[in-house]
Amino acid sequence: MTTDVVAGTPAVEFIPLGGIGEFGMNMHLLVCGDTALLIDAGVMFPEPELFGVDLVLPDLASLEAWRGRIRALILTHGHEDHIGGVPHVWPLLDCPIYGTEFTLALVKPKLDEHGIDYADRLVVVKPKDVVEIGNMRVEFLRVPHSIPDCVGLAIHTPQGVIIHTGDFKIDQTPLDGETFDYHRFAELGGQGVLALFSDSTNADRPGFTGSERDVIDGFDEIFSSAGGKIIVATFSTSMYRIQLLVDLAEQFDRKIAFLGRSMQQNTAIAMELGRLKMPAGLQIRDSDVREYPAQDVLCVCTGSQGEPMAALPRMAIDDHRHVKIGPEDVVAFSARIIPGNDKAIGRVMNHVARRGAEIVADGSRHIHVSGHASAEELKLVLSLVRPKVFVPIHGEYRQLARHARMAPLVSPTSAVLIIEDGDVVRFENNQGQIVGKVPTGRVLVDGTRTGEIADEVLRDRRHLAGDGLVVAVVAINSRTGAVEKPPEIIARGLAVDPRHDAMLKEAPEWLIRVVEGALPEERTDPGLLKERIRIEMQRMFRKRAGRRPLVLPVVLEV
Repeated sequence: MTTDVVAGTPAVEFIPLGGIGEFGMNMHLLVCGDTALLIDAGVMFPEPELFGVDLVLPDLASLEAWRGRIRALILTHGHEDHIGGVPHVWPLLDCPIYGTEFTLALVKPKLDEHGIDYADRLVVVKPKDVVEIGNMRVEFLRVPHSIPDCVGLAIHTPQGVIIHTGDFKIDQTPLDGETFDYHRFAELGGQGVLALFSDSTNADRPGFTGSERDVIDGFDEIFSSAGGKIIVATFSTSMYRIQLLVDLAEQFDRKIAFLGRSMQQNTAIAMELGRLKMPAGLQIRDSDVREYPAQDVLCVCTGSQGEPMAALPRMAIDDHRHVKIGPEDVVAFSARIIPGNDKAIGRVMNHVARRGAEIVADGSRHIHVSGHASAEELKLVLSLVRPKVFVPIHGEYRQLARHARMAPLVSPTSAVLIIEDGDVVRFENNQGQIVGKVPTGRVLVDGTRTGEIADEVLRDRRHLAGDGLVVAVVAINSRTGAVEKPPEIIARGLAVDPRHDAMLKEAPEWLIRVVEGALPEERTDPGLLKERIRIEMQRMFRKRAGRRPLVLPVVLEV
């Protein structure tokens, strides 16, 4: 079906600031005339080489161009890669934030932590709701995922309907009975859809993604055979998985304890909103676990990705205040491995094995299913919608490319665009094309509130990790520049090497000669003297040991 567009109607532009060609940092801008919508505001968790970095955000500088025109932030669901950046993008917004009840309940504590007064700006929506925002109309579509209250978006623009699926899968037997809204997707497809932006995370997985109920048998085996505590590590937002564990705990007469700050916070929110049903008397506090026989306890905890300060990694090294892992216990990892976390998870498993516990992962028992649609489900959505333009999103480039190759098989008339972060995609006259690019990048955050990490800071951290640190403390006479007492050398992180020991012993006398050999102007100028000491010490280490430690000179004037 072709939709006629009135001449002079403003074009629609889609600009991804993050989340294309990568997992995480989902943040997309949709612009039509003087109306701009921001879809999701996510973060990414750092790779191991990003020392001291806690969060990675899209560079928000490009949003400055639309300051004052952004009429709404629309959140598709409550995972960190879609809502974690809300407090950071807040200063650029003067508009409402739309999201489902559970999604906004997860956002509120983040805003509270940053001291943000959100007053009446959080607007709760539900599937089938429609809101008018500027010259666009946003319709919320029901889609299942691994977290409650997820929505896709049908955005009615002057150029036509644009569908953004958000993260989804097609679960025929969801725990909450909220199935994929086939009828409305097909109805929109029959009326004519200008563009479809669809989740590509599992595009390279054939077949269908399993239902959440598929893990019941695997966990049933664990509950039937475990002689001690059962400890399950999963994502703290995986409420369907947690609900299954609650039901099994009741069935097998085990008390359940939630461990880890985010696990306790999110389950409390879910219970308050009725998204997690907890039978009376079943839950105990983490501090009460030791009061019960091990065979009567189930612990559900954070740490499935090996995060050092999460509950399971701390238990694994016997550093948790309330819970110890024993030889009769079973520790289950019920979550997918996020790319890059393999080594950290392996270390945690090794520590758990040292405690004598049995380790269960998805490879040995079926205790995890993905929350994202696999190839056949993606084809089904394409066939229902039959868009004029198809744009795969949410995934690394190989997933985007695989998803793009599906479109001609099920919707031969759809034009396909594979885009990257920063591409400006313009929709006009029933067509879409890439017409430009805006600057994009990453902002590294050290702690959730302490600020950004500049490139030079990260470079220094890598330098320290690779070659160590040497501090040279030199006391000089403020008038003559003469060395008043033997210099002190402090070294940290240097490799054990006889050459290093020899240099550190010789360094005080050698430093005296460096200072004495400096020009009079240098000796009486602490700034110049520091630079001379730094350069000479780096040269000595490089020449004699082939190392480049970070040298910090300290010049004290006496």
